[in-house]
Amino acid sequence: MILVTGGAGFIGSNLHAALAADRQEVVICDRLGHEGDKWRNLRHHAPTEVLRPEELFTYLEHDMRITAIVHLGAISETTATDADLVWHNNVTFSQKLWTWAAQRHVSFIYASSASTYGDGTAGFDDDISLSALQKLKPLNLYGWSKHAFDLWVARQNAEHALMPRHWAGVKFFNVYGPNEYHKGKMISVVKVKHDEIRAGGPVKLFKSDRPDIADGEQKRDFIYIDDVVAALKFMLTAPALSGLFNLGTGLARSYADLARAVCAANDKPANIEFIDMPEALRGQYQSFTQAPMTRLHQAGFRHKFHTLEQGIAAYVQNHLLQADPYR
Repeated sequence: MILVTGGAGFIGSNLHAALAADRQEVVICDRLGHEGDKWRNLRHHAPTEVLRPEELFTYLEHDMRITAIVHLGAISETTATDADLVWHNNVTFSQKLWTWAAQRHVSFIYASSASTYGDGTAGFDDDISLSALQKLKPLNLYGWSKHAFDLWVARQNAEHALMPRHWAGVKFFNVYGPNEYHKGKMISVVKVKHDEIRAGGPVKLFKSDRPDIADGEQKRDFIYIDDVVAALKFMLTAPALSGLFNLGTGLARSYADLARAVCAANDKPANIEFIDMPEALRGQYQSFTQAPMTRLHQAGFRHKFHTLEQGIAAYVQNHLLQADPYR
C-alpha cells in the first residue's frame, strides 16, 4: 500500500490515477476542504482512504501495510508569508514523516522544488552534498523551506543516520496538466493563457525585468504531468535509487514559445501582449530554469518526454476543451 500526501492535489491526484490504474492500493493524506472542487481530482479514482494531516501519524502507528510514501503535501504558494506555518508544514512535518519511514524501512519519495535554485546563478546541479546545497540561495519563503529540508536530508545522509529503505528528493520544475484547477494563483501559465484565449483576448506575458533578456524570452523548463508521473512510478520501483533528482525535460523553452503553443492548441492565431511585471515579483522572478537530467538518466530512467507543443496540445485538447477536464 502506498501513502501519498497531498494526494488530492495536482501532482498527487495524477499519480494516484496512474497507481489506481495499476490496481495499487493508495491512502491519501490531504485536506479536501469546504470550498472549491479539489475533491473532483479524486472523483474518477476513489482512494482506499483519505486522511487529514492531523490524523496521519495516529493512523501510521496502527497500520503496518504502508510500503512506500510519496510526500507531496506542502504549502506551495511562492507568495506565502506566514513563515511559522510554512516551516511547520514543509519542514517539521516532513522530518517527522521521514523519521517514521526510516524506522520502518519504508521507501520515501518527497517533493523538493526547482525554486531551491534561486535565480540560477549557482547552477541547477541536483547534488546531495552539503557543500553543493549550501551554495544555493532561494528567492522566497517556499523555496527556502524546501531547501531547508533538502539540507536536513543531506545531513542525515552525510552522518550515516538511519535512512528509509530507498529515498529520493524530487526537484520539480514547471509542471502543467489536468487536475490543477484548484490552485488559484499557483495554477500553471498554460492554463492561464488558455483561459485568456477562450475569453477572446490576447495572451498576456510579463515584460522582462532584465536588460539582457528580451520580452517573452524568459525561459523555464516546462514539463507535462504525464512525464512527471512516469518518473515517480519509476522511482517507486527502483530499489537502489537514493538522492536528489531534478525532474524537468532538460530543455528550457521561452514564454513566447508557450504562448504560441497554447494559441495553436486552441486553433487560434498567435496574439501576444506584453505587460509590466508586478512590483512584488521584481527581483524574485526566475528568468531561466533548466533541469540537468543526468542523475535520473544514470539511475535508469529512460523516457521520451513530451515536447512543449505536444504536452500543451494534449492538455488543451484532451482535458481543457472537454466537458469533464479532470483525469
